[in-house]
Amino acid sequence: MNTSTKKIGILGGTFDPPHLGHLKLATHFAKVLQLDALLLIPSGTPWQKDSLITSAEMRLRLTEAAGIDLARAFLYLNIPTQIGIDRIEIDRSGPSYAIDTAKALRERFGPQANLVWLMGADSLIKLPTWNSWDQLLSYVNFAVASRPQYDLSTELPKEITELLNKCQCVEVSALENSPFGHIYLDKSLSV
Repeated sequence: MNTSTKKIGILGGTFDPPHLGHLKLATHFAKVLQLDALLLIPSGTPWQKDSLITSAEMRLRLTEAAGIDLARAFLYLNIPTQIGIDRIEIDRSGPSYAIDTAKALRERFGPQANLVWLMGADSLIKLPTWNSWDQLLSYVNFAVASRPQYDLSTELPKEITELLNKCQCVEVSALENSPFGHIYLDKSLSV
């Protein structure tokens, strides 16, 4: 398949350790979005976490092990998504900011690749605390899964409500037609 038309899911996180919620989110969106590839990206220096986290190299190894389990599950479930573990944030010096990763992945995969940043509702609610958060949709789409204890109808910051009014798509197919700039809220999974 041509790189310019690939649908690539991006699941980043501290992964200290990777857990069932990460795997459920990845599996759900691989199936729903019919992703060609899924990148698991452990953060190098997580800027929103305290210093008491496991080393980046150990978290990478844990993520690799989770990726192997995920690949087995995909094989069993007949999900053709390829899984990759990406060191992009570990190899970059300084804090791991999503905007830097999104820019680098857009450059790597080209302007037409459909890049979809996967996240839970808790991350969407906290999005205004991220570095250059308002620029992310210039590089990627978002696919957001509901989470228990996070009500997207009442708990949203004003900035996110405005962003959803401008960028939310109701049908998942809208993500297939645009390489960036849309937000899909999926309420069928709770992780």
